[in-house]
Amino acid sequence: MSMTKFLDQDAASKIAQTFKGLGDATRLRLLSILFNGETCVSDLAEQTGISQSAVSHQLRTLRSLGFVSNRRDGQNIYYSIDDEHIEGLFDLALAHSYHHEITN
Repeated sequence: MSMTKFLDQDAASKIAQTFKGLGDATRLRLLSILFNGETCVSDLAEQTGISQSAVSHQLRTLRSLGFVSNRRDGQNIYYSIDDEHIEGLFDLALAHSYHHEITN
């Protein structure tokens, strides 16, 4: 894929939205669980120690960004990763955070 040297406003806004979606510790924790497979809201809440309503709020954000998708099975709503690029971005950010920690 060829990249231009300078971003136009539309491209810069799209990238900023992606980073904004990844710019919350709770959303990152939820994504880290979802990388292991589809998970229901109640399990996500239990694993993170966060209320189901707070988890649902963060998942709505992730869903609106196209990072995750959901399906209903009876009373439960299951979420899964819906964009294969997100795990790569997550891994790069994690590696960068450790690199930054070591060099400072």
